[in-house]
Amino acid sequence: MVQEGRCSMNIRAALTFALLAGTAVAQSTLAPDLATPAVEGEKPTLTIPAGTTIPLALKQAISTKNAKDGDPVYAVTAFPYVVNDRIVVPAGTYIQGKIEHVQRGGHIKGRAEVLIHFTSMIYPNGYTVMLGGSVENTPGAEKSSMKDSEGTIRQDSDTGKKAETAAATAATGATIGGVTNGLKGAGIGAAAGAVAGLAIGVLSRGTDVRLEAGTSIQMEIQRDVTVDATRISSKHEAIARND
Repeated sequence: MVQEGRCSMNIRAALTFALLAGTAVAQSTLAPDLATPAVEGEKPTLTIPAGTTIPLALKQAISTKNAKDGDPVYAVTAFPYVVNDRIVVPAGTYIQGKIEHVQRGGHIKGRAEVLIHFTSMIYPNGYTVMLGGSVENTPGAEKSSMKDSEGTIRQDSDTGKKAETAAATAATGATIGGVTNGLKGAGIGAAAGAVAGLAIGVLSRGTDVRLEAGTSIQMEIQRDVTVDATRISSKHEAIARND
């Protein structure tokens, strides 16, 4: 009897142990530990997502009249960029890029255009981050517009201006011909003036794209940019909060 009692107790203990073990396995499978600490030594990072636009101000003038492919472009951020109440890009951060393509306006057709890509971002403390950025808009530039999604800036059409020049030249020729030779001379003078006006239009190039120093430009981030949160100076955050 004693042995049977001991055997029964052993069986119950074994069943209890198996039940507890099974419960533990089920819990570990269905409810993983969500509070797993980060890998030791891993740096905290912040991400600037693709598609973000950041306002810039040019530090030098750019003109299709003398710019060349490969020329450097320098700008600064005009306003801080913030993620989750944290300044990721403070105002005054240097942005460097280069001219990928430049074209002057044609004599007959073809408008002036320039393509700029931004390649790096330099924080005031020297921390440098590589980036892929293009021009999304140029709100500070006059008589120019965006040509395509690549960020090409194109000068507005000169067609109306050249037609106006030809008409004005024809009118001047008519006046001079009328004074010298009467009505017949006026017709001849107008024709000669029109030809001269067309010649001026053919010989002259279209207006160049010119972006003055300080021109406002919207830079669009083309791909996610990850920055080391420990390398961003905290003094800029304090300044922003005080503002």
